[in-house]
Parts: sequence; structure tokens; C-alpha cells
Amino acid sequence: MNVTLILIIVVIYFIGLLAIAYFTSRNSDNNSFFIGNKKSNWLLVAFGMIGTSLSGVTFISVPGTVGKMTDGSYPFNGFEYFQIVIGYFLGYIIVAFVLLPIYYKMNLTSIYTYLDKRFNTEAHKTGSLFFIISRSIGATARLYLVINVLQIFLLDQIGIPFWVTTLIILVMILLYTFEGGVKTIVITDTLQTSFMLISLVACIIFILNSMNINVSEAISILEAKQYLHTFNFDWNSKSFFVKNIIGGMFITIAMTGLDQEMMQKNISVKNLGDSKKNIFTFSTIMVFVNFLFLLLGGLLYLFAQTKGATYSITKTMENGAEKVVKTFDLANAKGEIINIMGDDLFPTIAMHSYFPIVIAIIFIIGLVSALFPSADGALTSLTSSYCVDILGIQKDNSKTEAQQKKIRQRVHLTFTILFFVLILVFKAINDKSLVYFIMELAGYTYGPLLGLFAFGIFTKRQISMKNGILFVCLLSPILTFLANKFVLPYIGYTVGLELIVLNGLITFIGLWLLSKNERILNA
Repeated sequence: MNVTLILIIVVIYFIGLLAIAYFTSRNSDNNSFFIGNKKSNWLLVAFGMIGTSLSGVTFISVPGTVGKMTDGSYPFNGFEYFQIVIGYFLGYIIVAFVLLPIYYKMNLTSIYTYLDKRFNTEAHKTGSLFFIISRSIGATARLYLVINVLQIFLLDQIGIPFWVTTLIILVMILLYTFEGGVKTIVITDTLQTSFMLISLVACIIFILNSMNINVSEAISILEAKQYLHTFNFDWNSKSFFVKNIIGGMFITIAMTGLDQEMMQKNISVKNLGDSKKNIFTFSTIMVFVNFLFLLLGGLLYLFAQTKGATYSITKTMENGAEKVVKTFDLANAKGEIINIMGDDLFPTIAMHSYFPIVIAIIFIIGLVSALFPSADGALTSLTSSYCVDILGIQKDNSKTEAQQKKIRQRVHLTFTILFFVLILVFKAINDKSLVYFIMELAGYTYGPLLGLFAFGIFTKRQISMKNGILFVCLLSPILTFLANKFVLPYIGYTVGLELIVLNGLITFIGLWLLSKNERILNA
């Protein structure tokens, strides 16, 4: 692949983002940065949120899960990820009917202001703190995945170090989000989502044409090879369908409804009715798009097999125990046999001369389009949350608009530096399949937010112990980890994505034990 050509395309793409940022950030102020002056078009927000929710993890990881071999009754994971997608859809309905009405009724800039009005400043800052931790780790994990693909398949060839690639990309993102904030990313995310979906559809069409089959025939082949397996009925498996649906539902409630990045775009829409339209439109499209990514994954495995890829299972002894290694091997352009199962599948097929140059370029554009929404909204929302929730600059009447803007820009820059450090940490960890890792991590970091908001919404109790909320929210993930690693395996139960429910429940119980019934002020 012509690396120079790809870099030219990326530069042109970035110049387009800068042009959008220039026009959308003119006459911008802190209010337009934080919530777009509540003038965002609901349809644009809905479409742009697809790119933010999918990110590089869906683009790279989800197709790779389809043909991964398992130890269960089925040889492959197949479409098991779709169980989680069903849970996502149910979660979006709850966000629309339970959380959005609260946010609009209270006219919030930061959703964690709800915790201040419901409880106290401690709850407000604790909620924001857990969001900052959760979103910083989650966004950088997604960003790392895409940067690493670009690095391995393109930039290593011209000797650019990983840290330089990371720095350049973060500076690019910083430049186009620095002024406009939400007002800018509502437009840029729409553009990026469009390119991502065009890339997805183009790759599916190319594979179907190259194999001389249509969609119906492809589905029949996938079913015959057991790639279409969707529902896991093994109750003790991590991917048991009840666990995945419930886990997916609560992950959506937490990672969308209790996440400032996602809600910042929703509450930038002018009224509750339009915001609900946004959620319903977005969630419906998401179900279909995730199905297409799974279909693409199945097609990629079939296509790779036509190019000589084969499954293999090897058994070795490691520390006195048998270790089973399952691989999907294909010869690369140099004749080397490499394992392309999981996250390596899509980029290897697309960029190792198995796709024509035009489709490979479309893949790169889609990949870059998956990269930017992973970080631009995260940087903006983290800046907003820190400025509004932790620093309280909107309540500080001693500072002028210009002084507040300088503070906000410094915070924006600081989070960019934090992203840089965290991406280098993920590079050192080098996990090969991030989609489920990110969800498990979300169970620990978003669980306290889930429990705290649930306690506030569904009870009328107040916390009587000073610093009790922070104490419970810090203790809950530790107890959840201990239960997951030692207690539940002892009784023969394997925790899946419902880990977030366990964490939220522990948080809820802890808050209940430290609370008492009081009349809620400012409710």
C-alpha cells in the first residue's frame, strides 16, 4: 500500500475538520462549548452519536469476535455480541424515559449537577470524578486501538515511532475542538459517522462481489458454518444470553445516560421531545449497524479462508498446566504465517493486498473516522465536567467570560496530555481484544455512578455520614472485584457483563446503610 498516498488523504481529511471547526467556532463562548447553546439539530446529534458509540472498537474488534473459537458448545462466538446489542436498545429506552426528563426539567449543563441538587456538593464531585476516570480510560483505550492499527500497518513502514503518531493525532484533535466544543463536534461527528458507514458498506459489497455471492447466499453459508450462532444458553458462561442482555442494558444506562459525553450532546438539543427523537432514531440505527459489523466479520472470515487462512489448535504445557492456543492463520504479503483472529482480522485483510487499493483507502478513511469521535467528544465532555463540576466556573461570578475561557482551555490541554500518557500505557499492556475488556472495565468504573443515580432517583433518603458517598463509591469497585475473583467462582458462578449491576447494587446498599429518611430539598 502506498503510505504517502494514505498520509495525504489523512491530511486532507483533517484540513476538512479544521475548516468545519473554524466556521462553527466563530463567536463561540463557554455556553456553546459546553452545550452548543442548546441549538443542536436532533437529527444531526442522533447520526453523529452513532460514530461516538461505535468508535474504533466496534470498527475493528466486533468483526473479529465472530470467528473466534470458544470452549462452549459452539465452535465460534458467532453473533453472540448481538445479545449485548439487544440490551443496548432496551437501555436507550430507559435513558429516554427516565433520565432525559430529569436533565431537561433541571436545565442542566453537566448531568452531575443533579447529584448536587439531590444530595450535596460531595455527591456532585464524586459523580464527576467517576465519570472523569471512566471516560478517560475508555476513550483512550478506543483511541489506542485505532492508532495502533495505523502504526503497525502504515507508519512503522516509514519509521515514525508510536509516541510521535499519538502526539500528532492528539494535537490534531485538540486543534479542531479547542474553540467550538459541542457546537463543532455535532457537525464533525456527523461527517465522521458518514465515512465510517460508507467504509462498512463498501467492504461488505466488495467481499460479496469477490466471492460471487449475494447477501442471502452469504447468510446461508455462514449458518452452515455455525458463524450465525447468536444466543448462548449456557447459564454459567460469561456470554449467557440473560447476562449479556441485562449487562448490555445497564452498560448503556451508565455509559450513555450517566455519561457527560453522550448526554452533553443530547441536552444540547433545544427540547426534551427532540432529544427523545434523537435517542430513538440513534438506537434503532445502532441495532442495524451492529448487525452489519457482525455480518462483515463473518464475511471476512469466509473471505480469508478463500485466501488460504486456516484454524488451528495447539496445546502446550505452561507452569505445569495445559495451555490451549487457538489461532486463525494466514500468510501475509511477505509469506509469513500470522494469527489474524480477533482485532487483527479486519486491518490485515484490508491492508495486506487482499483488498484492492480503492477499498483499502476507503477502509483507512473509515478507520480514521472511527478514531476521531473516540476522542473529540471525550475531550470536550471531560473539560466540561471538570470545569463545571470540579472547578465550578459557571458559579464563579468573580471571573469574566474571558478568564473562564482561559481556564477551560488550560483544562482542555491538560486532558490532552493525560490522553497521551494513557495511550502509551495501553501500548505497554497491548491487549489483543479490547471490546470485552472495555466493557468489563466499565463495570468497575461506571458501577458506582449507576448505584448513586439509582439511589437518588428511586429513594428519598439522604446520606448522614460526612464523606459517606465518596467512601461507598470508592469501596464498591473493590468489593465487586473481590466478589468477582474469589467469592462467586467459589460458588460456581461466572460473572459476565452483569458485573456493572453487581457493582451498582453494592453501591446502592452501601448508600442505604449510611442514609436516613429526610425531606429532599430542591427536588
